[in-house]
Amino acid sequence: MHHGLGYYLSHLTSEWGKYFTGMNTVDLIWLVIGLLGQSMFMMRFIVQWIHSEKHQKSVIPESFWYLSLIGGLVVLAYGIHRVEPVIILGQLPGTFVYVRNLMFIHRDKKKRASIME
Repeated sequence: MHHGLGYYLSHLTSEWGKYFTGMNTVDLIWLVIGLLGQSMFMMRFIVQWIHSEKHQKSVIPESFWYLSLIGGLVVLAYGIHRVEPVIILGQLPGTFVYVRNLMFIHRDKKKRASIME
């Protein structure tokens, strides 16, 4: 069965309307928090892309890891609030990776600073 794009957009709009109408204030606030976290998490890819274009090679800037950590933690908080195991299991392991990469970066900065002294 084939439906046009208009049908799907209309259906999506209708379902979102039902979704938001049934939401209490606390859930709406948590939805906004979750969307902000997801936006920060997504921005890390844009930052990495711009940085790589600038250097004409694949480079991961320090800000990528901060956006990953902060965005991931906010999305994780949202997942915990919503008791969403898919979100929790998807975000929790990454936080350790992001922290570890930031630890490497800061260790290397300290090492370089001590060499410069």
